[in-house]
Amino acid sequence: MKQHSWIEELPAANVVCETDGTIIEMNSQAARDFEKDGGEKLLGKNVLDCHPEPARSKLKDILTNQKTNVYTIEKAGVKRLIYQAPWYMGGQYAGLVEISFRIPTEIPRFRR
Repeated sequence: MKQHSWIEELPAANVVCETDGTIIEMNSQAARDFEKDGGEKLLGKNVLDCHPEPARSKLKDILTNQKTNVYTIEKAGVKRLIYQAPWYMGGQYAGLVEISFRIPTEIPRFRR
């Protein structure tokens, strides 16, 4: 699959996997963020093998049932928004994309 150039400059880690969890794409930010886990060598590996329980079971459920999962984490003083969602090709479910954005510790919330 051809990766679009804009994804390289998006200030977020972007990982794409197939329906079985095989990682098929990652941008350079994701390769840097997951460097200690193998970085680009994660391509072709299964995303489920990168997660301990109970996250592994949750991710498997997300893959199987084409769910969206959104949450925030804080690790080593860096807060991130994690957005996991199904992606489609030609209208057919093709797998899961995970986008991880660094976010400020405090975020304003607006109701409109």
